[in-house]
Amino acid sequence: MRKVEEAIIYATVMHQGKVRKFGNIPYILHPLEVAQILSTMTDDEDVITAGILHDIVEDTDGTLEEIEKRFGQRVAELVNSESENKYPDEDRRATWRRRKEESLLVLKNSRDPGVKMLWLADKLANIRSLAGTYSERGEDMWRGLNQSDPAQHCWYYRSIGETVELSLNKTGAFKEYIKHINFIWPGTFDRDKARYRKYKEVSIEGCKRIGWGAKGEVFRYNDELIIKVFNHNNTYRDVEQEIAKSRRAFILGVPTAISFGIVSVPERTGAASDANDRSGTSSSLSGDRYGAMYELIDSETVSACIARDPVQVEIYARMMAELARTIHSITVSEGDGFPPVSDRLRSYVSGGIAKEDEELAAKCMKLIDMLPVSHNLVHGDFHTGNVFLQNGEPILIDMDRLSTGLPIAEISDLYYFYVVLGEEDPKVVEDFMGFSYQTARSFFDAFLHFYLDTDDEKILLDVTEKASFLCYIRMVNKIHKKKELSEKDRELTGYYLDKTRELADRLNTLDY
Repeated sequence: MRKVEEAIIYATVMHQGKVRKFGNIPYILHPLEVAQILSTMTDDEDVITAGILHDIVEDTDGTLEEIEKRFGQRVAELVNSESENKYPDEDRRATWRRRKEESLLVLKNSRDPGVKMLWLADKLANIRSLAGTYSERGEDMWRGLNQSDPAQHCWYYRSIGETVELSLNKTGAFKEYIKHINFIWPGTFDRDKARYRKYKEVSIEGCKRIGWGAKGEVFRYNDELIIKVFNHNNTYRDVEQEIAKSRRAFILGVPTAISFGIVSVPERTGAASDANDRSGTSSSLSGDRYGAMYELIDSETVSACIARDPVQVEIYARMMAELARTIHSITVSEGDGFPPVSDRLRSYVSGGIAKEDEELAAKCMKLIDMLPVSHNLVHGDFHTGNVFLQNGEPILIDMDRLSTGLPIAEISDLYYFYVVLGEEDPKVVEDFMGFSYQTARSFFDAFLHFYLDTDDEKILLDVTEKASFLCYIRMVNKIHKKKELSEKDRELTGYYLDKTRELADRLNTLDY
């Protein structure tokens, strides 16, 4: 018996007696509808089978182990991507947002195109039902749901649309999905997204990688153009927002490159070098990613310049210090839309230390809250890999973390990139920057000297300690982003917690 036919029988038995929330119709009709939608996008039997089985784990006594035994590992993995953590000991209303955020991370980080298809098919079936009920009942529809705030539902359905758009925007399922969202929440998406649209595709096959970071990689496309290729979990809206920030920053006086177009980078099977080869050509990709094109003629990163001639590290440190002062001297208004950098610092505390030591977390929050309000710009991702030299002039990219606040946040980011990341393993910094850890530390020391314009060791030590305090908080948060912590992770967490405690007891302020 084919998988699909066996799955229909199995799902019919498992969902027997259950009905849908709206319409009181037999539940089995929903997974069958999902399978039908999937059949318009793919003939992959595993994906269609997973569509039939996608609610088994969440809504019946069925298990992933049984699904894997009957239908195979990939089908089980696809079903698992759609199965939320129920938090059975907590109220479902209270956990709604948390459950959705966790499941969205699975969708964003998946490299299997079948996962995006499965999610789109399931949510299209759901929003068809919602749109039909909404046309009959209007806003009364939200009463009685685990989440009664329509804005939260809009956030969830919009986030899914943004995540699957690049891969599935040409499908009828995606266009119908957008129409239903705009019916319930008018204006959520540009109406053009519901029409035929094809992004310009740009291949980076053979292109030299000249920069890299947390959000993606930068390649030299030709003599005049570079392309920033964003990671898979970045949506069109993420790229659009970064470009918009770049334009605002340019107007305010930040020397930055302006993207003139968003493109898609199609899936490739071959590559010239391993993903860890920081100096070679493009790494192996899986699935489509968004790219942003920039005009940067005959330019290279400051990291590349230092790697080529580390003896000149102080010259580049002075240049970076002058660039930092230029950025930090720019004052903006609240209307410019840049968030306070303190929000990011607080998120580091809540994401890491608060899970380990509530008393220490309170001390950290107090020191952050004591920072004076400032409307001066900080870049938020300021390092030599994000600064290009064009005709001897520095030009910044990566504006997604542009925010307002005091320079200690920027200095902390620098200390993080050039010192703290390499404390446990210097190779981490060496791979990221392209030059030795010793050179990286020399760069930071020289940068701080030029930025503060002082040789006073007491002042330099004071600022370094405050920067390191924020770095150790960040490192605990970084470790806690992992689903499971290893013994080594626990050991490092303890080390960073001890460092944070020591500094929290000694520091009275983070300002200088």
